[in-house]
Amino acid sequence: MEIINVPLENLTEIRELAYKIWPIVYSSILSKKQLEYMLDEIYSLDSLEKQLTKENQQFIIVQQENTSVAFASFSMIRAHDNNTCKLHKLYVSIEEQGKGIGRLIINHISQKIKSPNPSYIILNVNRHNKAVDFYKHLGFSIIKEEDIVIGNGYFMNDYVMGKFI
Repeated sequence: MEIINVPLENLTEIRELAYKIWPIVYSSILSKKQLEYMLDEIYSLDSLEKQLTKENQQFIIVQQENTSVAFASFSMIRAHDNNTCKLHKLYVSIEEQGKGIGRLIINHISQKIKSPNPSYIILNVNRHNKAVDFYKHLGFSIIKEEDIVIGNGYFMNDYVMGKFI
């Protein structure tokens, strides 16, 4: 497996993976209309470009035998008195889940952000997403619940989770 940084010109690969993974992950959690709305809002090429260039998110893809099987994005943020990283996205193809790819991504990001100061990773995850258990298994704790207005009358009903590394 190889982890590759995604440059601006390859953001279509992130979009394609999201459109493949999201409907499976969220079909039992979100309405079809909300799912389509969120995909269009978050994963349009304009939105991805903004996330990369204006919000300073770093995108990575995991490739296995020249096939992209997972992606993530993260950025450094001002929070606490620590070196804090916000994990914005982490998605693994359904057929590859349970094979250690998510852990590989978290470890990769942890290595990238390590500094002499304590480092902290925070993330949001839908309260009904089975990924909550995955993050708990990796040592993340629930910090709080958060309901985020995303437009069109929709909300993201999330846990905010965090972990010192």
